[in-house]
Amino acid sequence: MPKVVLVTGVSRYLGGRMARILTEDPTIDRVVGVDVVPPRMDIGGAEFVRADIRNPIIAKVINAAEVDTVVHMGVIATPVQAGGRMSMKEINVIGTMQLLAACQKSPSVRKLVVKSSTSIYGAGPKDPAMFTEEMEPKHTPGSGWAKDSVEVEGYVRGFARRRPDVSVTTLRFANFLGPRVDTPMSSYFELPIIPTLLGHDARLQFIHEDDGLEAMRQATVDEHPGMFNVAGDGIILLTQAARRAGRPTMLLPAASAGFVGAVIRRLGLADFSPEQVRFLTYGRGVDTTRMRDVFGFVPQHTTPETFDAFVRARRLNRMLPPERVEAVEDQLVSLLTGRGAVNG
Repeated sequence: MPKVVLVTGVSRYLGGRMARILTEDPTIDRVVGVDVVPPRMDIGGAEFVRADIRNPIIAKVINAAEVDTVVHMGVIATPVQAGGRMSMKEINVIGTMQLLAACQKSPSVRKLVVKSSTSIYGAGPKDPAMFTEEMEPKHTPGSGWAKDSVEVEGYVRGFARRRPDVSVTTLRFANFLGPRVDTPMSSYFELPIIPTLLGHDARLQFIHEDDGLEAMRQATVDEHPGMFNVAGDGIILLTQAARRAGRPTMLLPAASAGFVGAVIRRLGLADFSPEQVRFLTYGRGVDTTRMRDVFGFVPQHTTPETFDAFVRARRLNRMLPPERVEAVEDQLVSLLTGRGAVNG
């Protein structure tokens, strides 16, 4: 059982909640939360230490507290959160390298739990119906959060080989969604008009924020070494999701993913990378058999239920003011001149 737990990324929503949840476990003596800025939310009885995981000082934090369990929640999904793409990559990749180097040298560390993403499988037209943990991506992610996740997992595997005495659990989560968590996908479905691609209807899976954090908690307090896909049961199509959210859609020509990305950015989502646009084109499904049979975790919310909880909490299915929709349509028409978009 863990006694002293270090949680990275506690200034962000999921990391902060994770720290607070772990402080409520009576079997854990101490929780140390680290980030470059103080958390705005309540992290319970966790001790906050201002530390940048990109800096070797993280080793001093681990050694001083005699940390036995490290929960890595510090990987950032969007450039805006990090202050730009370059800073995001440094935090994700260089930060993970420094954190793992500190863990490797620490005699007290016995467990590592890593929050990863199903985005490492990429998205493409030749993908299998469901990715299992052993499958390689048909389209290797080449940008953004997905590319960073591939590199992070590579360093984690290297660490596991060098420290076979440390129990390592990597959870590959589907897109987080819920009442409070903000992600690129939540921002996408809050758009007044949902841009979709002509001839495509992406398959989507989600994990409810409460279920995702419970999976991380179980991985922390119990022994579940290995790699696991984590997602709510079921699939929801992009068009079905748009209807559930009460949002009108605009069909765009599928010839240029870059153009679609420009449209999304014009609507106010500067964080959408080319890999996220590919995901909205082809979607992705992951097999969660190992999650249930080996890890022993069963999410309380299915994918459709997770999306519906998000819609209710954000009150998305209420009628939008016509002038707001018209303003967005005017923006798109000016952008789409000569492109032949179709309203849906």
